Amino acid sequence: QMLDVYDILPFDNPDGGVWKQGFDITYNENEWDSEPLQVFVVPHSHNDPGWLKTFDDYFRDQTQHILNNMVIKLQEDNRRKFMWSEISYFSKWWDGIDSQKKDAVKRLIKDGQFEIVTGGWVMPDEASAHYFALIDQLIEGHQWLEKNLGVKPKAGWAVDPFGHSPTMAYLLKRTGFSNMLVQRIHYSIKKHFAMQKTLEFFWRQSWDLGSSTDILCHMMPFYSYDVPHTCGPDPKICCQFDFKRLPGGRVSCPWRVPPEAIHAGNVQHRAWMILDQYRKKSKLFRTKVLLAPLGDDFRYTESSEWDQQYQNYQKLFDYMNSHPEWHVKAQFGTLSDYFEALRKESNLGEKSSNSIFPVLSGDFFTYADRDHHYWSGYFTSRPFYKRLDRVLESYLRAAEILYSLALVQSSKSEKMSVFPSADNYKLLTEARRNLGLFQHHDAITGTAKDWVVVDYGTRLFHSIMNLKKVIIDSVHILILKDKGAYIYDTSTPFLKMDDVQSSQDSLPRKTVIKLTSQPRYLLIYNPTEQERFSVVSVNVNSPRIKILSPLGKPVAVQISAVWDGATTISHEAYQVSFVAHLPPLGLGVYQLLEVQSSEAVLADYTLYMRNSRQEKPDRLFKIKEMQHSVDNIILENSYVKLWFSGMSGLLEKMNTKEDGKIHQMKVEFAWYGTTSNRDKSGAYLFLPDGDAKPYIFTDPPTIRVVHGKIFSEVVCFFHHVTHTTRLYKVQGLEGQSFEVSNIVDIRGEYNRELAMRISSDINSQNRFYSDLNGYQIQPRLTMGKLPLQANIYPMTTMVYIQDVGVRLTLHSAQSLGVASLKNGKYKM
Repeated sequence: QMLDVYDILPFDNPDGGVWKQGFDITYNENEWDSEPLQVFVVPHSHNDPGWLKTFDDYFRDQTQHILNNMVIKLQEDNRRKFMWSEISYFSKWWDGIDSQKKDAVKRLIKDGQFEIVTGGWVMPDEASAHYFALIDQLIEGHQWLEKNLGVKPKAGWAVDPFGHSPTMAYLLKRTGFSNMLVQRIHYSIKKHFAMQKTLEFFWRQSWDLGSSTDILCHMMPFYSYDVPHTCGPDPKICCQFDFKRLPGGRVSCPWRVPPEAIHAGNVQHRAWMILDQYRKKSKLFRTKVLLAPLGDDFRYTESSEWDQQYQNYQKLFDYMNSHPEWHVKAQFGTLSDYFEALRKESNLGEKSSNSIFPVLSGDFFTYADRDHHYWSGYFTSRPFYKRLDRVLESYLRAAEILYSLALVQSSKSEKMSVFPSADNYKLLTEARRNLGLFQHHDAITGTAKDWVVVDYGTRLFHSIMNLKKVIIDSVHILILKDKGAYIYDTSTPFLKMDDVQSSQDSLPRKTVIKLTSQPRYLLIYNPTEQERFSVVSVNVNSPRIKILSPLGKPVAVQISAVWDGATTISHEAYQVSFVAHLPPLGLGVYQLLEVQSSEAVLADYTLYMRNSRQEKPDRLFKIKEMQHSVDNIILENSYVKLWFSGMSGLLEKMNTKEDGKIHQMKVEFAWYGTTSNRDKSGAYLFLPDGDAKPYIFTDPPTIRVVHGKIFSEVVCFFHHVTHTTRLYKVQGLEGQSFEVSNIVDIRGEYNRELAMRISSDINSQNRFYSDLNGYQIQPRLTMGKLPLQANIYPMTTMVYIQDVGVRLTLHSAQSLGVASLKNGKYKM
């Protein structure tokens, strides 16, 4: 269990010699006499689908050349091997090449010279990505491969995601993989595993009481996946065997000793040098089979680089292999070549034998690559786009279901030729690919350059608009009683969506529905497979409204004001809220009418503010103005009662009516600064300047309290955040919990970040629970021996703390970082 490993480790960071974060490795020359060392040098090129350049720019400048050269260079010598993982790039390249090249690629795959590893659309982040999206991008890649190449990947390759989740291991296993590889893991864990020789293990899910979820996992032992850190423990020596760094090239070795081209005069010495590294590295593993990756970011672009690497290594292999007294067999290989040899050597194929590999459960967050550099900053970086990701995912899921149903309907009613199925299929595919692209470990993580983020955002935004079209077209055919009346007209869509987003970086705005005495139809869709009773709010142009349910019965309605800022009411629009009841996957058609005397109930308002508004009483809504007060503001429904501070408007305690208990439940905001030395917090790292400082406001915020029949809420207008707590007055889950939303704007701040803290009287004892990818829960232990930033973990969808009697759970609309640094508290 990884929690046990954390318990044992001192997390000290002594100087390990040439392997800075490790230890000196020694061996005895005769260890390989009875069984030679098998070395697989595995060439690879790590292609980020967007990072310092956009996806398209990388493809134009680098990726297409890598793949073009691959076809030529692998055919020159059948001992050469190469592998690829990102299908987003591979498919773009494939679409632009001729059939001759395509046949050559298929031949190279068949002959085992070229292998597709993982085969997802991208190499996804494993902390912020939801499991729906992880599966989507995996299917998108695998379906593409099936259709175009007729191949199915067998092994997982994840060298760059910033920490690793067992959800990914589970998905790969269920995909049919038996083997996987990971790289970015805390240096202290790598060192511990290297000392124990547990770098290769069966990764098992925490709920698995048998071994059905086991997948063989190889953890790379050193700092990076580049050549200096993959041939062995000494980067100064390994760098001399990265032949792209030969003198005269664009990259050199930071250790100031350049590589030498291999020739008859130096081959013996150079072969011996690298064999020494291979032998040392192999001492960290339990078998005589060794993996030595050979690559880096966007490598093998130029034809000359293929020659430099492959020709020099072939000379080294030929020399080693012709000296039996060295007891080594070295060759190029793919990832599967390595795993096949490893399984053969360790007799994994045989039923009876006990495996020589240990079994591990748990996860590998939070990652640190050196010192106190914990990569917990990215759990929260660019949170606006982390939210947009979920919005697109929900539209995609709804569009896929509705499109599938519409397809069936259109074929039943001979409207097949009219329904725009092919166009919409293209839009669905493109949306799935844009969402898939965003799961990349520099996209949803928020770690790309600004203009690259805008490129991702624009793709997400366009796909949301396109999916709205798919939904509209599909629903149109589904709701018509007379399918024969279906006509498709692009210029006048049959339906409109109830919200509009004007650009990739703006918040959506509600469409204002114009009411008349003739009913306007409001369609509501439930894309989940559970019956739902949910509050729906739409904006209309008149408060004189009546709403009829799908059965034609009037429904209870609350009318709330639409505000222009904190204290001014806009009479351009009114918000109407009601409880919609929908069956699983159901569509409900509600009618909205303008009537002379409305039964709808108006919300009441109380404004807490320093200076009175210089405005006449509102012509519709009751608005009471108050001074800030030590008295509490109270909201309640049939399940709970909430007390808020009359000074700040923030929650202070709650009463659960079922058991009559009162729970402390304090909401506060706090600032984190960053260190004063050179290393600062950024997109990746969180390097705070100590504990959080309270968010102090000299003037109390304007507070707007709404009391209504369907919901009540308290809205606080702070300088950097508009904080809303809403309580629904409905039966079921929505009424048993309350909803918190924060609209945050800290663009004027520099080197500061905002956290929200919830404090309770739960005796959580340094333990809390966060989810991994919305799929499973992982217990967390806050440890004093670790720096603050190491105790922050990813929260994809939820976090909770608990004691014997009470559990307090927060569900999140997007991924964020979460910690529980003190008993009974957590903060995001």
